[in-house]
Amino acid sequence: MSAATAVDATPKKGSKKLILILAIVGLLLVVGGGGAAFMLKQRAAAAAAAEEDGEEVEAAHAPAKKRDPKYVPTFVALDPFVVNLADREQERYAQIGVTLEVDDAKVAEELKAYMPAIRNGVLMVLAHKTSAELLERAGKEKLAGEIMREAVRPLGIELEDGAADEAADDKPAKKKKRKAAEHNPVQQVLFSSFIIQ
Repeated sequence: MSAATAVDATPKKGSKKLILILAIVGLLLVVGGGGAAFMLKQRAAAAAAAEEDGEEVEAAHAPAKKRDPKYVPTFVALDPFVVNLADREQERYAQIGVTLEVDDAKVAEELKAYMPAIRNGVLMVLAHKTSAELLERAGKEKLAGEIMREAVRPLGIELEDGAADEAADDKPAKKKKRKAAEHNPVQQVLFSSFIIQ
C-alpha cells in the first residue's frame, strides 16, 4: 500500500510546479503588456505635444505600416505615356507605363472617372523632364512623387511639393505650422515600362 501512496504524492507535486510556472508566465505577460501600453501612451503624448508646438513628428519615429497578408491590393493601370522630353541638344522622347496602387476598388473607379485630367497632369509633368533627370534613380523616384500628386489633384487632394518643403527648410528662423495631411488614396506609383530614346 505504501507504493500506492507514493504514486499519489508524485502527481500533486508536479501539478504544483505547473501551476507555479503558469503563474510566473502570466505575471510576466501582464508586466510586459503594461510596459508596452505605458511606452505607447508616452509616444502618443510626445507626438501630440510636438504637433501643438508646430513641429512635425519625423517619419522615422512612426511605426512602419505593415501590410495585411489577406489584403489584396487594387491597381489602376494608366495607358502608356509617349512624350517629347525637354532636352535642348537633341530630340528625345520617353515611353512610360504607369500603374497606381490604390486603397480599394471604389477609389479605382473614382480615378477612372477623372482619367483625362490625371493623364493631362502627368503629361505636363513629363514634358518638363530631361532625359538626364529620368535616367537616374533619384529622378525616377521624384517623378513617381510628382505623378502621385497629379493623380490625386483632380479628387481635390493637394499633396505638398517636395521643392516647397526644401524651401521651407532653408528658413530655420520661422517655424511653419503644418495642417494635418490629407489621406492619400494612392499608395504607390509603379512603373511598368520606362523607355527613353
